[in-house]
Amino acid sequence: MISDTGEQLGIVTSKQAKELASSKNLDLAMISPNAKPPVCKIMDYGKYKYEQARKEKEAKKKQKIINVKEVRLRPGIGDNDLKTKANQAAKFLQKGDKVKVELRFRGRELGHKDIGKEVMLKFIDMLSEFGEPNKAPKFEGNNMVAIIDPKK
Repeated sequence: MISDTGEQLGIVTSKQAKELASSKNLDLAMISPNAKPPVCKIMDYGKYKYEQARKEKEAKKKQKIINVKEVRLRPGIGDNDLKTKANQAAKFLQKGDKVKVELRFRGRELGHKDIGKEVMLKFIDMLSEFGEPNKAPKFEGNNMVAIIDPKK
C-alpha cells in the first residue's frame, strides 16, 4: 500500500487500508490489481480524474489535424486546366493539408498509361516548391494515385 504522500506503508489488510483512507477522507484506489499482493494507493480519486481530463484536453490542443484534400485529373487535361488544378493544390499544401492526386482513366485511355504518367509527373513538378510526393505514383484499378505531403 502507498500513502497519499507517496511513501510505502508495506503490506496491509484491505480492512486496515479502507480504515486509513476513510480516516483521511480520501479514496482507496487499486494501482495494479494483478500484482501479488495487489498495490493500492490512498488518493483523492475525483481530483485525480479531473487532472487526467485536463492533461488530455491540453494534449488535444497541441496536436495538429492534417486533412487529405483530393484533386482529380484526366489524361487529356489541357495545360491551363492543369495549372488551375495545380494552383488549387498549392493552396491546400500551403495550409498544411496533404493532397491526393487521382488521375482517372476511362475506356481507351487505359491503353495509353504513358500519357497519364506524363501528366501526373508534370503536375507533381508544378507543385515541387510546395510539397513532395511521399511515394511514386501507382495504379489502383483504373486510377493512378499519388499523395503529396506539404514541405515543412
